[in-house]
Amino acid sequence: MTTTIQKIFGILERNRWTVSTAESCTGGLIGAAFTDLAGSSKYYHGGIIAYDNSIKKTLLDVPAETLEAYGAVSNQTALAMVTGVRKKTGTDCAISTTGIAGPGGGTPSKPVGLVFIGIAVRDCVKTLRFEFSGSREEIRRQ
Repeated sequence: MTTTIQKIFGILERNRWTVSTAESCTGGLIGAAFTDLAGSSKYYHGGIIAYDNSIKKTLLDVPAETLEAYGAVSNQTALAMVTGVRKKTGTDCAISTTGIAGPGGGTPSKPVGLVFIGIAVRDCVKTLRFEFSGSREEIRRQ
């Protein structure tokens, strides 16, 4: 993952941008990957590990209505998380993750391995949907 992080840092450096993270299913793995590189404090400002919905609501401003209507593992929640962490940290960019790493917790409509990733670059915000496979650790790392 270091190569990917180095590429991201190159983009951040060229544009003089900063980044923050809001992680649920990854539990801080993205923040850890960012801080593995020396000099990361120039770009990475911090993150919020929001595993419980109460933290999503109170620290990331995810609306209770969003969680009730769509659930914690949803495009809408990933969008609210990435928007919330960017606003709270004042960074130019942000990344959010929410998903079901397993081995349990999946349903037919939301299977184990379903992960939503939110990406914000300034005012451009996008979410991506993935269905990863493997063990809990493999899903979290993917």
